[in-house]
Amino acid sequence: MTTTKERYERAARELADACTQAGRSADEVTLVAVSKTVGPEDVALAIEGGARDFGENRPDQLVAKADQFTDVNWHFIGNIQSRRIRDIVGRATLIHSLFEERHARKIDEIAREHGIVQDVLLEVNVSGEQSKSGRTPEDVRELLEVCRALPNIRVRGLMTMAPQGDAEVARETFVGLRGLRDSLRAALPEDEAAYFTELSMGMSEDWPEAVAEGATIVRIGRAIFSPTF
Repeated sequence: MTTTKERYERAARELADACTQAGRSADEVTLVAVSKTVGPEDVALAIEGGARDFGENRPDQLVAKADQFTDVNWHFIGNIQSRRIRDIVGRATLIHSLFEERHARKIDEIAREHGIVQDVLLEVNVSGEQSKSGRTPEDVRELLEVCRALPNIRVRGLMTMAPQGDAEVARETFVGLRGLRDSLRAALPEDEAAYFTELSMGMSEDWPEAVAEGATIVRIGRAIFSPTF
């Protein structure tokens, strides 16, 4: 049975190979190890394997792990609850799942208290699945304009989740997010467009399709932390 360290190293190699096949540099894509189901021992093993970015979807786990492992980057990828935003801002290098204006304003307020600018991604429901959260593609521009007026938020790009079980549908979803990012970016001033570059898309089942379609961040959990994957 492989270890977490070995599985992370394998995932990193496979990601580098997928980038090469897509004509891209491996440096263009950040591998976020989604550690939401494991404890600090597995985080430490992944770090031994080279992991430098981790994703959590619950504020309490983010607090515990980010405060213990301070020399790596922590990403918040879960549903945002207003009462827990204070635990997320400042600990998360990047918040992937912003889609409500009230949460944007709260993040801005708390970031201002900390004297920081919080990097965020806007979550988009490209596929239209009712089970998934996020703004519709038609709606996301409105939220982007709200965030642009908030001095302690910096929108770095977009995030989505594709429907599971169909690689072609997943690819279409990723193409849609890339096109939306490009359209929004083209309308931004040059200084803002320079950092509105990120596409967080692709998970354990579909990250190769995401890389082929321009993902800059992939979120891989089970392929790293599950011994049976």
